[in-house]
This record gives sequence, C-alpha cells and structure tokens, in this order.
Amino acid sequence: MADETDKQTEHSDADAAAAATPAAAEPDAVEAAPEQAEPAEPEPEQHEAPAAEQAEDAVADTPAPAPSPPAEPVEQISSKERRRRTRSTHAGQARPARSPEERHAERVQERREKAKRRRTRRLSERAKAAERRAAAPPAPDAGQLAPVHAVVEGARRVRQGVVVSDKAEKTITVRIDIARRHRRYEKIVRSSSTVHAHDENNDAHEGDVVRVIESRPLSRTKRWALVDVLERAR
Repeated sequence: MADETDKQTEHSDADAAAAATPAAAEPDAVEAAPEQAEPAEPEPEQHEAPAAEQAEDAVADTPAPAPSPPAEPVEQISSKERRRRTRSTHAGQARPARSPEERHAERVQERREKAKRRRTRRLSERAKAAERRAAAPPAPDAGQLAPVHAVVEGARRVRQGVVVSDKAEKTITVRIDIARRHRRYEKIVRSSSTVHAHDENNDAHEGDVVRVIESRPLSRTKRWALVDVLERAR
C-alpha cells in the first residue's frame, strides 16, 4: 500500500511540473515571435480601370429596355362610315323642331358658305398656276417646234393589170392576176383581184394593160391611181 501511495504522489508531481512548464515557456515564445516574424510583403498596387472599360461595365450593368409591343394596324374606313359611327355614338340632345322656312334659310346659308370656300380655293389654285407658269422657262417659237411624229412615207405598192371597165368618169376597174406556187404541193395557184384606180385624163380603155400605184383614199372604193398604159388593146 505504501508503494502505491508513493507512485500516485510521483505521478501528481509530474503532472504539476508539466502543467507549469508551458505557462513558463509562453513568455519566451511571445518574446521570440517578434524576432522570427518576417517583414510583410507590400501589396500590389491596384491600377484603375480605363474609362472605356468603366463605360462598358456601366452599359453591361444597365438593364435592357423591355421590347415595346407592336403597333396595332390603323383601320382604314371611308368618310361616310366615319360619319355614321360618329352619329351612332352621339349622346347629345335632339335639335329643336324647325319650320320649313328656317330649314330653307339654313340650307341657303350653307350653300353660300360652300360657294365662298370654293371661290377661295379656286383663286388660290389660279395664283399657284400663274406662279408656275412664270417660273417655267419660255417656250420656243411655234415655227421651231419639232413634229411629234416625223412624216414617214412607206414604199407604195405598184401592180400591173388589165382594164376590165372604163365606164365611170375618171375611174377604171383593173383586174390584177396573181400566180404563185403553193407552199406544200408546189402547184401553181392562180387568183385575181379587182381594184378601182383613178384616171384623171380618161387615158386607159377596156382591154389595156396598165400599171397602177397605191395612193391615198380618193373615194369610197378608189385606193389606186393610174401610172401609165403599157399596152393598148387591139
């Protein structure tokens, strides 16, 4: 028993010495800390951002505006329909009853006002037209005006035929014989047509071979004129 008591006493003394040792060593550690502390490194300087980057950041931070709703299409209505809608939504009181003479006087007054507005508008239009004419360059003389369509005379047709009648005054009837080959069958096809030609001197007679030329309309049926007589009838 005495040995166990001595061991417990030794353990108690050892624990007390261990507890006292850190407390005594703390002041030495505190004193040594300033000596072992290394000088702090200087913090890097922060460069200010350029103005352009700041503006971009401000624009990026600004919230985007909300999209505006699409505009509704404007309804296109006639003036008559507009007046009808105005009358349908009118909530005023009815006009007092008027006599026929009063209504006639109102109509006359309205006509006078409209006539006055018409006169004012016409005078304004005439004044504007006069200003435009004064500002326009002077027109060239009538003799210097170029024709709108130049006179063009095409090649007139000339035909040879036989006089079949000379009974009319200054008019002969000429038969023009035509012979041509058929396109497909290559057969000679003969045909004839009759024209009325103007003979000023009654020079051609029935049976003569004459040459006629196309001309302006000389009568209801005459569109040709006699050129000369190629062969006289025997």
